[in-house]
Amino acid sequence: MFKILSRREMAQGTVVENVIEAPQIAKKAKPGQFVILRVNETGERIPLTMANTDPERGTITLIYQIVGKTTSLMKTLQVGDALMDIAGPLGKPTHIDNIGTVVCIGGGTGVAVLHPITRGFKEMGNKVIGIIGARNKELLIMEDEMKAASTEFEVCTDDGSCGYHGFGTDLLKKRLESEKVDLVVGIGPVPMMKFVCSVTKQYDVPTLVSLNAIMVDGTGMCGCCRVSVGGDTKFACVDGPEFDGHKVDFDGLSQRLAGYMAEEKVSMDRFTASCNCSCKE
Repeated sequence: MFKILSRREMAQGTVVENVIEAPQIAKKAKPGQFVILRVNETGERIPLTMANTDPERGTITLIYQIVGKTTSLMKTLQVGDALMDIAGPLGKPTHIDNIGTVVCIGGGTGVAVLHPITRGFKEMGNKVIGIIGARNKELLIMEDEMKAASTEFEVCTDDGSCGYHGFGTDLLKKRLESEKVDLVVGIGPVPMMKFVCSVTKQYDVPTLVSLNAIMVDGTGMCGCCRVSVGGDTKFACVDGPEFDGHKVDFDGLSQRLAGYMAEEKVSMDRFTASCNCSCKE
């Protein structure tokens, strides 16, 4: 069992941060890696990338958006409750080196995944430009953490309620036009990553993305998380989750992510009907 040591709601309660006791995972985890967890013995397995680790305390931090039955169930857990299973660290860690100027751009809960990567590049001596965005000010997450992890930092919102009024890709394009950028790391919703890659491709700047494919076992056996990268089939769990964004078939990824929407709705409806907790609100 993996005990929840602290809990925080963000983005108007649509996103939850859990700091979880997991000393063996915390000892080995590196930026970019993920875990697969199960809430209880009848629960499904879902992948979540770690937003932070603390080897000394023996903790990992998971930040997740409430999107379906499992994350709704997780939201009901409080400090002192425990998750039944967590397997990890899984996937290949981010290759972090001193390469020059790195732009780390994130949206939604992708910012949580981006945070340790941003910090890692800064600690290696790179100039790191952090860019995060959301639809409005209330939906921004980890603003202070990303600012601390970046050399320079910018915020944008679709409605202009905080920072630049517009999209993160607008700020990215301005940076690419004004200075030499050696690498872009883009993590967020699939449409956002696709758009980031379309911008960076125009400037021939290498771009890494982290793919949130559907997973089951997380060790390369089931093939559920397969994605097309440069025309080759890759497994996000063992070959990734990070790939060259200019080679990813984002349309194919989107189709696979939508493959079980009907079943997911049935599961969520059943859970909501049987639940007398805040997830119904």
